Parts: sequence; structure tokens; C-alpha cells
Amino acid sequence: MIIESRPWDDPAGTALREAQRAELDARYGTADHEPGTPPSAADIDLFLVALDGTGKAVGCGALRRLDATSAEIKRMYVAPGSRGCGVSTAILRALEAAAVDRGWTTIRLETGPAQPEAMRFYEREGYHEIPLFGAYAGSTVSVCYERSLTRTFAAAQVDGRSE
Repeated sequence: MIIESRPWDDPAGTALREAQRAELDARYGTADHEPGTPPSAADIDLFLVALDGTGKAVGCGALRRLDATSAEIKRMYVAPGSRGCGVSTAILRALEAAAVDRGWTTIRLETGPAQPEAMRFYEREGYHEIPLFGAYAGSTVSVCYERSLTRTFAAAQVDGRSE
């Protein structure tokens, strides 16, 4: 698998985000399930696309800066046929490493109750539920998570692990 930084309007990335939107519309039964500001080329700092061994785009994820020390994960998605193969973990680790490279020590994200697989994934990967933040405050379709990267990546460097 290869993970590449691509422009927000990259055709493969756009197709993945459209597939994600269709899946979420079906899960929530409405197209109105994003309480926050939708990401755009103007406010995304990094957009990654994962490619399988044949070069097919199978997943994506983005980072949007929140402040000097934190960022939000946006549009994390893996195509259904590629789930369970480590794509989501690889994208998440690449996003976290990019955040550390930019000096961001906290990663936040928003998901929702109709996405239990996402909630389990983030909890398994060391994220903990936090109060709703920013535009998500008061939302009935949001669950927010956070992870501090300072300890995680410092520990990995001390004992030689690569996350």
C-alpha cells in the first residue's frame, strides 16, 4: 500500500469522499448529518489517499488545523472492499505523523452514533471520547474523540517502535 499526499480536488480523492457521503447519507437517513463546517481546499492542511498494490485509491483522510497545537481529522474513509486490511490504520498513522511534523500535539475528530465501527476503531487506536467541541457542541449526531500525540510518539521514539 502507498499513501500519497494529494490536492483536495484530486479525482480519486473526490470519488472516495463522494462514496463516503453516500454511505453516511444512507446510515443517517438524511443528507443533513454534518453539524460542523464541511472541509474544503481552503481549510485542509493535508489530504492523503491510500492506494492498493494495483494503484487503485482505496482510502483517504485529511487534517484541518484547529489552533497552534491541534488539528482535526476529516474525511477518514476506506472503501468497503478494502476494510479490515489495515488501510485505516495506515492512513491514521500517516496523519498522526504529519501532525507531529507540523508541531501539533493533539488530534481531535468527530464521528457519529451511526458509525459504531469508526468509534471502535478510534478507541482501539488510543483515542478517548471528549465533550463535543467547536461547531459540534450541542449536536445530537456527533461523538468527539481526542488523542495526545506527545506521549505516544515520544514513547515510540525512545523504544525504537514505529507507529
